[in-house]
Amino acid sequence: MTFEEILPKVKKGAKAVRTGWNGFELYIELREEIGTSDGEFLKVTPYFLIKTSDEGYSMFSPTPCDILAEDWKIVPID
Repeated sequence: MTFEEILPKVKKGAKAVRTGWNGFELYIELREEIGTSDGEFLKVTPYFLIKTSDEGYSMFSPTPCDILAEDWKIVPID
């Protein structure tokens, strides 16, 4: 799939990954809020996070290669 094909699904809550990545990257997801220390959630400008196998989450900005790639797939998450 292309980035253009997976983006609407990611906007609806799906997780996605490129098959060309080495397996360290588990999936990307879109966030539109952040949690506060008192348990509240604040609306923010949407941003991508990437879940990795050892570091938890990091910010993700797709590169031109990511945007032009055709090896994206939706990841089933329990």
